[in-house]
Amino acid sequence: MLWNFKPQARAFRYVGHKDVVTSVQFSPLGNLLASASRDRTVRLWIPDKRGKSSEFKAHTAPVRSVDFSADGQFLATASEDKSIKVWNMYRQRFLYSLYRHTHWVRCAKFSPDGRLIVSCSEDKTIKIWDTTNKQCVNNFSDFVGFANFVAFNPNGTCIASAGSDHTVKIWDIRVNKLLQHYQVHSGGVNCVSFHPSGNYLITASSDGTLKILDLLEGRLIYTLQGHTGPVFTVSFSKGGELFTSGGADAQVLLWRTNFDELTCKDIFKRNLKRLHFDSPPHLLDIYPRTPHPHERKVETVEINPKLDVIDLQTSTPPVVDILSFDSTTCLPPVSSWGPGGQWKPLLELYQRKVRRSADIS
Repeated sequence: MLWNFKPQARAFRYVGHKDVVTSVQFSPLGNLLASASRDRTVRLWIPDKRGKSSEFKAHTAPVRSVDFSADGQFLATASEDKSIKVWNMYRQRFLYSLYRHTHWVRCAKFSPDGRLIVSCSEDKTIKIWDTTNKQCVNNFSDFVGFANFVAFNPNGTCIASAGSDHTVKIWDIRVNKLLQHYQVHSGGVNCVSFHPSGNYLITASSDGTLKILDLLEGRLIYTLQGHTGPVFTVSFSKGGELFTSGGADAQVLLWRTNFDELTCKDIFKRNLKRLHFDSPPHLLDIYPRTPHPHERKVETVEINPKLDVIDLQTSTPPVVDILSFDSTTCLPPVSSWGPGGQWKPLLELYQRKVRRSADIS
């Protein structure tokens, strides 16, 4: 579904996958949308009223996550076939697979500079991969539960994991050390999202709540109650002024933040100076630099938007169905891809938009 925030504006429903859709993500420029499904395929959509798409058989088992690199050139996919695959968006081809996990891979994410990929699996490990030599360069193991979701912080020095054992952990990948360990949920944690400043982390849990953590002070500051069942996903907007959450109650909630005075441009400018994996620690990196657990005793502000926010859900929302008739044929095997191929119309359109955006900027 592609929603418009304007009142009474139409929403678009893209129909093409033959099973549950597990993950969606916009490209950095917003002119391409990737979706993963339990039908073992990944689709690339042009997010407009025509909804042109291209389908490729990415894996031999359900695909759990998709993630674009920050420059939009690459796409990482994670699957229950125990592999992570990386695809080139401009050259229209599969690049390589990463095999070291021994169980389903639930999530794979690029670092901000694209040099690393972090992945988590039901084999109870989190792995860091070097995209240059295609090797696993770091491994974090957990003996209690597995991570449902992982993400890099905005400057690429730390990763956060959302644990099935109800915990949230922050790891420093430069010194291979657990920095912070939060035990603030009473159910499995399904998703996390860093605020663009890197100072806050929001978590979504099966206990029906969202929690906002202040990473600089190392404490829980807000508990958000709006969903009536497990919360599966949460994500900050690009500038951090908004975030969205989605849950088993079939609702998408839109929230407004008031964390920082920094503008979006200031945040990006600051983080771009510190994108590299081997950069020295910076004063604005996460502190304290020693592990410390956080128990549930901490007093927090509880917020329930149901008390004062109008429910915008209607029984008959204006939705336009867009059927993907032009993408039912899969791409030929990777080995037989030549110049052009079935992706050509979609990718040419994408490349034109990328070039146009570059010219404008």
